Amino acid sequence: MQDRFPLSVLDLAPIVQGGTAGQALRNSLDLAQHAERWGYHRFWLAEHHNIPGVASAATSVLIAHVAGGTSTIRVGAGGIMLPNHAPLMIAEQFGTLAALFPGRIDLGLGRAPGSDQVTAHALRRTLPPGGVDSFPDDVQELMAYFREPVPGQRVRAVPGAGEEVPVWILGSSLYGAQLAAALGLPYAFASHFAPAMMMQAIQVYRERFQPSAQLDRPYVMLGFNVFGAETDEHARFLMTSMQQAFANLRRGRPTPLQPPVENYEEQLAPFERAMLSDVLACTAVGAPETVRASMEAFIARTGADELMITSQIYDHAARLRSYEIAADVGASLSRSEAIAAD
Repeated sequence: MQDRFPLSVLDLAPIVQGGTAGQALRNSLDLAQHAERWGYHRFWLAEHHNIPGVASAATSVLIAHVAGGTSTIRVGAGGIMLPNHAPLMIAEQFGTLAALFPGRIDLGLGRAPGSDQVTAHALRRTLPPGGVDSFPDDVQELMAYFREPVPGQRVRAVPGAGEEVPVWILGSSLYGAQLAAALGLPYAFASHFAPAMMMQAIQVYRERFQPSAQLDRPYVMLGFNVFGAETDEHARFLMTSMQQAFANLRRGRPTPLQPPVENYEEQLAPFERAMLSDVLACTAVGAPETVRASMEAFIARTGADELMITSQIYDHAARLRSYEIAADVGASLSRSEAIAAD
């Protein structure tokens, strides 16, 4: 069992058309409980703001909800958008979570605001002098709060100081890869929606990695969409909810997650079909054997150390089934087999 290839879950707590935020949050906990039984390694929640279809804005609060309803799965942020927050506040929040759920909390940090600029201003009205360019300094300040205080230190994170909270760097470009390598931190790449620079970022991260107290060798986790169902046709139908979400977001009209529709791509302009093809390039869509082939090929191509699966599916039962199909693939693929394939 220890050789099993690690799969994890990325959840945005999707609010579906006709649903409520409360329902979305309850579904997230239900998904986490299933994921724990199916052998998933982590369950991460992402910070987004001012998006009608995402209920995970108060990420730390939702992490506590999920961790409190599970017992073994790691729970964390994928990620906290650090420009929105003072590092001390995040250290206190995740220090509290680590105190409540020892050995189970992860902290992934992102440089993007996770929202539009107006919303970003509303979240943190006084940004650091360098704006998002202060991200490396903010990360190091935050990590310092988790260390044991030294004599004369005037500001401490309580809770936080001395707590074990693994820090990850998230990214979709070379910036995050370079920072994660320089700090010796694990790296999570957002290939599930921004795959263009994935291979280059992986190479930069691995070539420039400097060992740290947290990590002695590079560790790459890649986002990967899975739309699994009993048939390829039904899986493609389920995926249209995610396609609608991306198309509506690009049009500047984000909506709750819409029900799937037949022949959705035929309704789109050619440039929109091309956009969706690019954005969702790292995706498995189909019956169990189709999903298996896609996942195995992706792991072999990238040499990923771990995959973080996301399945933005309108119907909760169908979403659970998709994650179950992915888990079955993970259970049959060992870490050593993945390394050999690479």
